[in-house]
Amino acid sequence: MIIIKQAAFEDVPAAAQLFHLLWQSSDPLELQIELKEYIASTNKVIFLAFKGTTLVGVAECGLRYDYVEGTSISPTGYLEGIYVDENYRKQGIASNLCSACEKWSRDNNCQEFASDCELDNESSLAFHISLGFKEANRIICFTKTI
Repeated sequence: MIIIKQAAFEDVPAAAQLFHLLWQSSDPLELQIELKEYIASTNKVIFLAFKGTTLVGVAECGLRYDYVEGTSISPTGYLEGIYVDENYRKQGIASNLCSACEKWSRDNNCQEFASDCELDNESSLAFHISLGFKEANRIICFTKTI
């Protein structure tokens, strides 16, 4: 069974390891600092997916008050990054993490939720579309009413 929970400071080292697999050019120590700032913020959140005691997925979400491609209401919940360990993919974990981010966004007065991916990231594009996102622009941004 997969458990989704909001990250706490003690989760930062393990979460940073998974986020580093997503953003491989990032410095692992800088990631830990950024994740601590996220956890301390009221406008950002990190969700973790556990199978038993094993951390298998992470998602980072924030509130954006500046213009978000394809949206019309501020703030907009924004999926900043999501990663599931390769051994646990295709089990709905990323979908559950994204749902937690959407709920958090709704709870923070958002009516829209957005994300993006690189132009050549076909698996991310397919993932977003499977969750109901609609392409907003060919820089590949997504929006969805929540």
